[in-house]
Amino acid sequence: MGRLIKFLLYVICLCFLGLIGYAYLGPFFGVDFSAPQSEVRQPVTLDAN
Repeated sequence: MGRLIKFLLYVICLCFLGLIGYAYLGPFFGVDFSAPQSEVRQPVTLDAN
């Protein structure tokens, strides 16, 4: 049981390091993490009665 927990801990650590590496190195390989920016206009009706 201890070997299984140790194996899972290693896999979780490798996944975490892979995610960090992808976040830092992704823009060098053409991955764009920025949110799409567009202006949204929507009319608002205020009822002040």
